Amino acid sequence: MSAAEGPLVVGVDTSTQSTKALVVDASTGQVVASGQAAHTVSSGAGRESDPRQWWDALCEALSQCGDAAHEAAAVSIGGQQHGLVTLDDRGEPVRPALLWNDVRSAPQARRLTEELGGAKFWAERTGSVPAASFTVTKWAWLAENEPESVRTTKAVRLPHDYLTERLTGQGTTDRGDASGTGWWASGTESYDEEILARVGLDPAMLPRVVRPGEVAGTVRDSHDLPFSKGTLVAPGTGDNAAAALGLGLRPGAPVLSLGTSGTVYAVSTRRPADPTGTVAGFADAHGDWLPLACTLNCTLAVDRLASLLGLDREAVEPTTGLTLLPYLDGERTPNLPNASGLLHGLRHDTTAGQLLQAAYDGAVHALLGALDLVLDDDADRSAPLLLIGGGARGTAWQQTVRRLSGRPVQVPEARELVALGAAAQAAGLLTGEDPAAVARRWNTTRGPVLDAVERDEETLARISGVLSDAAPLLERGPEAH
Repeated sequence: MSAAEGPLVVGVDTSTQSTKALVVDASTGQVVASGQAAHTVSSGAGRESDPRQWWDALCEALSQCGDAAHEAAAVSIGGQQHGLVTLDDRGEPVRPALLWNDVRSAPQARRLTEELGGAKFWAERTGSVPAASFTVTKWAWLAENEPESVRTTKAVRLPHDYLTERLTGQGTTDRGDASGTGWWASGTESYDEEILARVGLDPAMLPRVVRPGEVAGTVRDSHDLPFSKGTLVAPGTGDNAAAALGLGLRPGAPVLSLGTSGTVYAVSTRRPADPTGTVAGFADAHGDWLPLACTLNCTLAVDRLASLLGLDREAVEPTTGLTLLPYLDGERTPNLPNASGLLHGLRHDTTAGQLLQAAYDGAVHALLGALDLVLDDDADRSAPLLLIGGGARGTAWQQTVRRLSGRPVQVPEARELVALGAAAQAAGLLTGEDPAAVARRWNTTRGPVLDAVERDEETLARISGVLSDAAPLLERGPEAH
């Protein structure tokens, strides 16, 4: 047995690139065991993964946790949002899942917005204006391009739903992840029959939405996983909602997450509805809301620039007059799904380190531009930004966020906040607590606070100006003539 003070729980983060599992002491928040296994994602025009990889990766990650995972009393899955998982009548994937960063459905997103009431209708009905990342647009793309796949599909799931269902045998999801589909009505907190009818999706093919604090099921007999039969399974949720739980967020506290994608969000007690589409009006995992803005290009794009330049990612040099918009995968915020990267201001004396700094500036500019729209009017604009994600411990990322935000920055010491948030949700099943209160009890935001510095208004204005001037080129995309 472990030396834990209380019952053990397992929190899982099934992300774009890998699955991570943490075994956590529900009393103290101490991580007593962990494991991780990688996924593969297709390259080229689409971004796809075989969902069975996620299950294999979960099995491997849990096996790395050893006996501690077998002692766990509850488990919860946090996962990448928006992905379209199509299952046949045997529960097997019909085709690889279309992931959140697959932008092939941009034409369907535009058409759905126009044909069904416009941006204002979608924002008021679902909380968000559909972009190419949203599941509803991916289903519409599949119907147009692979009608046989649609005919074979008997169940539609999100990534976290798929793993939860393999644990319990029951098709379930939660309000946080459901709110990123584009077919869940945020006002009524139910599936939207009008939208589903428009895209030809039978609501009987969708999972049941489990309420916060409700048990989604119990682990069924399986020889693949170390869990005991009957282990409680929490609803799980999307990755950003899980990270919000992992931080124990109170309304108004701003978060900037630096991962494969970049996100800014805050918990709100008010249901969001932004008709510009910049802010997605997601639900959170415990009854409030999680207005969020997301960029497709963040750490992955900057690391790609560093690789092209042959530099370490920290090898930045101060730059003036140089602008790089790192839209290497198209972009979601701003909504430019056909865009590619754009460099302006290159001169003979420009150094590789300056180019790299310009990539950081371009990525952070996009996130900070959305932050004011995410926060409620009465939010404290001087409160520290909570900086999380894979890039949060990078000095170049920290300094760029400080310089362009003009705000203090706090970097929590806790790692794997999505998995920790899932663990807090699992712990809440055992204790009856709000999972965010569990995370606050675990003190997950503990970490250094970097003081505010003067905001670099000149760089912000320059990037905004280049973005505005280049809009026609960015909207047209690299292959247009």
